[in-house]
Amino acid sequence: MGEQVGDRTAADTRPAEWAARQHWTSDRFAELEPLSGSRRRMAEDAIVLRHLDLVDGLVRRLASGYRDQSDLRQVGCIGLLNAVRRFDRDRGDNFISFAVPTISGEIKRYLRDNGWFIRPPRRMQELRLAVSTATAELAQTLHREPTVADLAGYLEAAPETVAEAVGTRTSLHPVSLDAGQTDDDTPLGASIGVVDERLERADLRLSLRIALQCLTARERRVVYLRFIEERTQVEIAEEIGVTQMQVSRILAQILRRLQEHLDDLGDAGRGTRTDAAAIPQAERRSA
Repeated sequence: MGEQVGDRTAADTRPAEWAARQHWTSDRFAELEPLSGSRRRMAEDAIVLRHLDLVDGLVRRLASGYRDQSDLRQVGCIGLLNAVRRFDRDRGDNFISFAVPTISGEIKRYLRDNGWFIRPPRRMQELRLAVSTATAELAQTLHREPTVADLAGYLEAAPETVAEAVGTRTSLHPVSLDAGQTDDDTPLGASIGVVDERLERADLRLSLRIALQCLTARERRVVYLRFIEERTQVEIAEEIGVTQMQVSRILAQILRRLQEHLDDLGDAGRGTRTDAAAIPQAERRSA
């Protein structure tokens, strides 16, 4: 009994609260008219802050399940600020009636342009909204969830088109790969194959091992020092007893000879990267 009295008392106070807000808003807009510059912006901000609850209410009503509620709230605040700046007291003194469609228009426009992961055609977006409305109305009339055939008859549209519109909901809120699971509770995403880079380079490594056999023992030693141990040319020169310039020429000759042998193995290495630039990385992995 006490709760019913409390709810009735709260409901009785709402008209008075809205009237007080309307009076406050009307006074603020009257004070706003002679202002300009920073003082006008501060007065506009005060009106915006007083009506932020309109933004929250419209976001909940228009897109309660949207993933980025904070983004929608910012968009709604932009709409509220635009309403404050465009409001003309000479055309009426009910600011809230003017602000609500302005805010909701901004939110709907944002959802239309940015709310889709995969954006369907405009006609399909519009049909999806019509299907959403029709579903609620038919559910009340039929006392059950309407079928595609029910919706098609109600909207006078082809059943396959209605089914396609119903399916666009996954473009707005895509289903996670982890939502579908196998009998052993393995996430669906874990069952999707990926390219194994090691297998992609298997032919190259094999071809490279064959091509290395054409080098002398000293040349293979230079390859090992440069590409496996990643020694500098100066360090290699000290190791094998030559100058740094000679090491540079030796490396150039080695890479050229390896490239020639890899070209000769073209059929075996077709579809893989067999140029000399791939040698350091492939050889390090095969070492």
